[in-house]
Amino acid sequence: MNTEELAKNKNSMNILYLTLKKQWFDLILSGEKVEEYREVKPYWSHRLHKKVWDVINFHNGYSKNSPWFNIECIGFCCGTGNQKWGAPPDQDVYILKLGKIIEYSQSITQLTVKD
Repeated sequence: MNTEELAKNKNSMNILYLTLKKQWFDLILSGEKVEEYREVKPYWSHRLHKKVWDVINFHNGYSKNSPWFNIECIGFCCGTGNQKWGAPPDQDVYILKLGKIIEYSQSITQLTVKD
């Protein structure tokens, strides 16, 4: 499914909602960081294996007015992540593989978004 189809069909998609610190939010938004990490713990194991995720909705903060964007979820695996992107050293994590940005909030339209 291409980016336009994803945006049109988001009501029928499985969207994973995650909150990020500004540093990681901005790196993903810029296109520099192409994966996100979560600890290998029962909570994340249950949550990630529950569905096939089509899209990840990243928020920077918990306010209803916080900046957000939706990005394609290519899939996930378990392995050693990139420490430069926030992965812990010598520890396996869930690696969420990220695709293209589908849409984003008006509050971040002034930023450069890499497609």
